[in-house]
Amino acid sequence: MSRHLQVTFDARDPRALSSFWRDVLGYVHPGPPGVDLPEDADPLAAWDDFLARAGVPQEQRNTSSAIEDPDGHGPRLFFQQVPEDKVAKNRVHLDVRAAPGLRGEERMAAMEVECDRLVALGATRVRRYEPAPPLSAGFIVMADPEGNEFCLD
Repeated sequence: MSRHLQVTFDARDPRALSSFWRDVLGYVHPGPPGVDLPEDADPLAAWDDFLARAGVPQEQRNTSSAIEDPDGHGPRLFFQQVPEDKVAKNRVHLDVRAAPGLRGEERMAAMEVECDRLVALGATRVRRYEPAPPLSAGFIVMADPEGNEFCLD
């Protein structure tokens, strides 16, 4: 029997980091439990209302956030607030598949376009690795706004 997977990020600002990854992956913030949102509704505003009605103090309303694949294929990403900053290299990281099926310069050009888009969203470009066949098709290492490394692959 297979299992479902959720990837959890420790974060200083769960809402901001989840919004960054939402935009990177084309995911969505789910609405609060038991709340049917109209298609054009802002789920984050719905969460603000939900938490206020539940009596959650303002300073505790950004302790967690989540995003989901709207097509139901990718893993759910969960963001939990922690007091400490990131201090070392990730032992696990995400690979964002920005150029599936492409090779050589066409692949690297597609990843450069995606890299520029992600930098505009708040990512940092760390390093480009050139193709080295047959073991590597090339990739770009990046960091999200809180310093978590990930790769454009």
